[in-house]
Amino acid sequence: MALPNWTRSIRFRLTVLYSGVLFALAALLVGALYLGLSLALRNEPISRGIILLPNGLPATVEVRSFERRVNEHTLESLRNFSFAGLGALFFASLGVGWVIAGRVLAPIERISGVAREIQATNLSRRIDLKGPDDELKRLADTFDAMLARLDTAFERQRQFVADASHELRNPLAVIRTNVDVVLADPDAEPESLRQTATVVRRASERMTRLVDDLLALARLEAPSARSDEVELGELMCEAADELDASARRRDVALERASAEPITVVGDREGLKRAVANLLSNAIRHSAAGSRVRLAAGREQGWAWLAVADEGPGIGAEHREKVFDRFYRVDRGRARGEGGSGLGLAIVREIVEGHGGRVTLHSETGSGALFALWLPLSGAAGQPPEGPPPLVEDGAVSSRARGGRVAVFSRGWGRRL
Repeated sequence: MALPNWTRSIRFRLTVLYSGVLFALAALLVGALYLGLSLALRNEPISRGIILLPNGLPATVEVRSFERRVNEHTLESLRNFSFAGLGALFFASLGVGWVIAGRVLAPIERISGVAREIQATNLSRRIDLKGPDDELKRLADTFDAMLARLDTAFERQRQFVADASHELRNPLAVIRTNVDVVLADPDAEPESLRQTATVVRRASERMTRLVDDLLALARLEAPSARSDEVELGELMCEAADELDASARRRDVALERASAEPITVVGDREGLKRAVANLLSNAIRHSAAGSRVRLAAGREQGWAWLAVADEGPGIGAEHREKVFDRFYRVDRGRARGEGGSGLGLAIVREIVEGHGGRVTLHSETGSGALFALWLPLSGAAGQPPEGPPPLVEDGAVSSRARGGRVAVFSRGWGRRL
């Protein structure tokens, strides 16, 4: 026979638990008292009394049968009263257990009530449970912290979708406008068609970069369990080899320096993408005839990899924002060379996912230096403040430390 649903509730189960424990303790106590009294009466010495015989002389007699009957009557009365008291206690304990269970579960009911009222469009509600720092208070605080994280994540998602829609709308509008103009002119010249095709191709390439970066960010939001041993010098060379042709087209020289082999543990492809994003960004913002420098080293238990350019630099008002998604300083957009606005955001996601930090050191008109700080084995605390020590043109810079000398070499034909 199936029990009703209310008998399977947590409150009913707690009531039965409280009542059962209280009843069992009371039964043990009463049983122990009854057993102890029974043994005490059984082992009691035989009482003797004095009576007068018919001849007037005193005589001593035993009253054992009389005492036995009195003791049996006493034990029987005690047993009856105990059973009655235990029965009354059982029903009383059910009521007390029901009330206590309700009081114990009241904060959980409040948590459930807040959870029912919360919607995905409004995560601002909090439980804010008052009281001592016990298990229920910690549960409510944990729930509030989870709501705060969800609220932040939903807000970031809404902003991300809005920014992505805006960024995709612009190239689509450019493509549609140019195609409509060509279709509206039945006598369009070949040169006009070629120019329209060039604009459409540029807009489609921009959308391709944006979609690729969006997919990269989506993959970065899923935790990676890869733990490759990555040598930063080799990683630096691979990224530079892939972008060497792009640098040559812009007449930008690539230079690198690595004083010693430096190995970190992490996702090799992710770290390579971070370096490639920084290098691509530096090449795009460098003038013809300038150079982009890459260097790697270690300092205070941290590995660093730096990318420095000789471009227009980044002003103080932009330095804290360039790592935000879709934020651009707009250098190069007039020439149609602007990036997706996600490159530096991807770099930050990758580096922070490895327990590191990315820093920017730049002044307007003096180029920009981006540094990736990654923890080595046993690293603790935060990475050093300020830019990493760099060596330039064979001379040790003023920030070189510990006797580690690295020489920049033009080209990528040999490792130093």
